[in-house]
Amino acid sequence: MNGAVLLMCASLVAVDGDSVKCDGVNMRAMGPGAPHVSGFDTPEMNRPKCQQELELARAAKARMQELLETSGVKVWDSGEIDTPRYKRPLVWVELPDGRTAGEILIAEGHARIWTPGYKADWCD
Repeated sequence: MNGAVLLMCASLVAVDGDSVKCDGVNMRAMGPGAPHVSGFDTPEMNRPKCQQELELARAAKARMQELLETSGVKVWDSGEIDTPRYKRPLVWVELPDGRTAGEILIAEGHARIWTPGYKADWCD
């Protein structure tokens, strides 16, 4: 998180499993990797391809919200945005033990590692 800026969020909520809202601003959470190089992906809540994806998405969002409510959680702005379409800041959500929310979600099976070219299929 070298060069990242610590954000102060009066309100921090999960939008879904891999997006958060800090004081009303949508942000894309990343795993421990570098912006646009590696991260994590969770199932989609909007327009899921199957019922299984929707259920997995709800569980991922609920777990992200639990992590955001951890005392001492920090949000670091990388200074990058995710895509020209969404223009969300890419951030690291860091827990007090130094792990990112993405690392925890991956380890618990709520998320998958994302790298360029990754294509999700949560319905298999």
